[in-house]
Amino acid sequence: MAAITSIVRAQQLFLARIDAVLRPLELTFARYEVLMLLLFSRRGALPLNKIGARLQVHPTSVTNAVDRLEEQGLIKRVPHSSDRRTTLAEILPVGRELALRATTALNDEVFSQPGMGDEDLELLVAVLQRFRQEAGDFAVPVSPPRAPLRPQSTSEDTFGGATARGAGAGGANRATSS
Repeated sequence: MAAITSIVRAQQLFLARIDAVLRPLELTFARYEVLMLLLFSRRGALPLNKIGARLQVHPTSVTNAVDRLEEQGLIKRVPHSSDRRTTLAEILPVGRELALRATTALNDEVFSQPGMGDEDLELLVAVLQRFRQEAGDFAVPVSPPRAPLRPQSTSEDTFGGATARGAGAGGANRATSS
């Protein structure tokens, strides 16, 4: 129980710091995540259902975030070019600019100062990645085959161990506010 309540409390503390940075920009973390997802997409636009899947949030949360971002003039809804049933959210230039400003602020005020040392951070990330992988939150990347240092007597391939490089966007089935 202590581990879980500590993790939940740590999340609250980090979200409070993030919200304090985003509030003056009139963003919530949920809306920031949508902007960043659109910013990093190839065309600057994604179907609403893909946004929900990639951020691992309920469709209602996506609709609320997109509604607010559209009201703010940061994104717009556009019809899909080949599928009339699908609506895309498309980031506008002002949305791109705000997403970049928000990222700079978050990097300066939160992400570069997490409140713990590098060793503790590395350990924490490793433990949480293992937990998330075992929960099925994201797949374990497989290392490519390694060339042997010297010829081996068998024809079996030598594979490196799976590593926990990187984490998926968003958290598993977390509720977000718009």
